[in-house]
Amino acid sequence: MHESVPERLNRVSLRTKITGVTVLMLTLGLLVSGIGTAAMLRNYVEQQVDGRLQTVAQGDLNPFFDSDSASTTPEVRSDAANSNYFVAAFDGDGKLLTSNWQSKKHTEVPIIPRMSLATAYVIRGSIQHLHDATGTDYHAMVVPISISETGANGTALVAISMRETDNIMTTYLSIFFGFGVGVVILGGLITRMLVTTTFAPLREVEQTAAAIADGDFSQRLGGATPNTEVGRLNRSLNTMLNRIDRAFKDRARSIEQMRRFVGDASHELRTPLVSVRGYAELYRMGALQTPEEIGQAMERIEKEAIRMGGLVEDLLSLARLDEAQPLALTPVDLVPLARDAALDAMASSPDRAVTVVVPPTEDTDLFGGELTPQLTTSTVGAQNSTGPIAFAGATLARLRGRRYRRVDAEAVASGTIVASVMSTIETQPAIVSADENKVRQMLTNLLGNAMRYSPSGTPIEIAVRVDADGERAVLSIIDHGEGIPPQIREKIFQRFWRADTSRARETGGSGLGLAIVSSIVAAHNGTVEVDETPGGGATFRVSLPLASSPSAPQAISAPA
Repeated sequence: MHESVPERLNRVSLRTKITGVTVLMLTLGLLVSGIGTAAMLRNYVEQQVDGRLQTVAQGDLNPFFDSDSASTTPEVRSDAANSNYFVAAFDGDGKLLTSNWQSKKHTEVPIIPRMSLATAYVIRGSIQHLHDATGTDYHAMVVPISISETGANGTALVAISMRETDNIMTTYLSIFFGFGVGVVILGGLITRMLVTTTFAPLREVEQTAAAIADGDFSQRLGGATPNTEVGRLNRSLNTMLNRIDRAFKDRARSIEQMRRFVGDASHELRTPLVSVRGYAELYRMGALQTPEEIGQAMERIEKEAIRMGGLVEDLLSLARLDEAQPLALTPVDLVPLARDAALDAMASSPDRAVTVVVPPTEDTDLFGGELTPQLTTSTVGAQNSTGPIAFAGATLARLRGRRYRRVDAEAVASGTIVASVMSTIETQPAIVSADENKVRQMLTNLLGNAMRYSPSGTPIEIAVRVDADGERAVLSIIDHGEGIPPQIREKIFQRFWRADTSRARETGGSGLGLAIVSSIVAAHNGTVEVDETPGGGATFRVSLPLASSPSAPQAISAPA
């Protein structure tokens, strides 16, 4: 198939193209400079020759003719025959009388046209061009002369050969051509060498790309100077390769997590489904005879359905967070949310004392009571009554000007509140830009985790404060159970991860609660971490940007 010129050029390597362009530009540059220099040099040499010719022609011609001769025809002097100038005398009718080159061959003498005296007067002073039989150029000038003592007028023609000028130009062009060819060849070789050396890193790029195409994503580029084009290209490619490699690793990790997620979800859902199916088959087969047996089976089916429903709700929450749906952002004060979470926790576990440590923002206490300057502890419980726990006491001991908020007397008398609400000397409100429902869900999960993994009856604290920089609100859930070993603190926020791999119902939930907490916190541009509680237990610390902080979420998108 016939290929066009652009297609053929596209098949030529870049090194060959650059070398060819360099040689072509050198050749064109030398040709232009050589032709221009030769033209200017020839013009200069001809001007010098014409100047000398004009000086001789318009000067004294006695060195060429014998002025003492009494003849009517001028006689040429004997020593003028070897002169470089050709001198000829003509009468008034243009007839050649004599010349100084009579002894030379006729082929070496310029051909002289017949000129009348009138013609000589017209062209005198101007340079004329003559040629001999071999084509050699002569520059000539015509001047009037007196050819006899009687006063007869004639003309004299003085000419000089341009053979010497031609020889000079030929020698110059030969030397220039030789040096030009050498410069072009040397320039081509040097260009090829430099291009080959410069493009050596590009060959490394090609080899690295081929290795990456074969599946070796650990390959990286190096060896080029960073401030060169190839060096910057290598740096950009290395950055791209690092991101691609990280993306592939993240993808592989995500696939592995998804497989584990699906397997864990299937396992968690299979257990209640098997229980429901088993009781249904027992009922269908007539194995449940008495109303007590049927009631017990229905109770077990209901509990398994509730458990399965809670698991499905958790999975749905995680799926919605993964979909990056926008959150309903509003200014949210964490103190009322902490109070509500404490009330909910106490309603489900009346034997626990839940303490809320909050900054004072009003002159009324959270439950409607007035602030009192003295230190008091309000606890309610028919069988159980506790004061400030050791951790809260250690915290308050480091603060000055501390005071408690008094719990409403009617709430105390009713026996429904088992909490003491404390306040510190901080004054900046902990208001964040967040989705209130999501924050409530986060608090519920953290409190549920604290109550599940701490002994029954042990106290729990909810601390709300603003950090020293005034940029973030810190919400801490503090329990006093067995704590979390350091080696698994980063794993507890993974989906379906539990310290007890047997997944017995008695040891806890399905392992999705803290994963939901992590996703909600990340969706609000916050962080969550777990530390050891002084004296034993775990402290979950959630940090969220304040509504006035530049890092507060604007258009929320949930993390992947």
